[in-house]
Amino acid sequence: MSDRKVNVLVMGVLLIGLIWAYFSARDPAVQTARPVSLLAPEMVPLVTGEEPLAAMFIRAGCPVCHRIPGIPGAEGRVGPPLLLGTLGPQRLQDPAYGGKAKTVHEYVVESVLEPGVFVVPGYPPDTMPNWYGAKLSALALEKIAAYLEQQMTVEDTQKQ
Repeated sequence: MSDRKVNVLVMGVLLIGLIWAYFSARDPAVQTARPVSLLAPEMVPLVTGEEPLAAMFIRAGCPVCHRIPGIPGAEGRVGPPLLLGTLGPQRLQDPAYGGKAKTVHEYVVESVLEPGVFVVPGYPPDTMPNWYGAKLSALALEKIAAYLEQQMTVEDTQKQ
């Protein structure tokens, strides 16, 4: 199966799971039970870090949930925007942040490896699978973190 077909399959499965999670979260009868994730780790291919940057994000499924500047199709709204050059320092200063990261780079790594450490206000908890870090090689995670810590809002880029 080609990488393109695998990417389309992964994106489709992620989208179905997110739609199901969204609608089940609105149903009070379903809220009492924790939703079962439709996305299993074996459905997401390992991202090695040797892929082009955009392919790393796409293979990992990040665009389904997040807005990521410079990544085609990364217009997701389930998770917070990944403008961490601007928003990372704010998140580290948030009184609700209880993680160990001291830098934005560390925060990105921590957010992938332990997504429950800090949930950005306004976004649903337990949405990001806690096994995502196992699907990214150390090289891929480093490249992703290095890219995300550079991303800023339009306003911040205009100030420079």
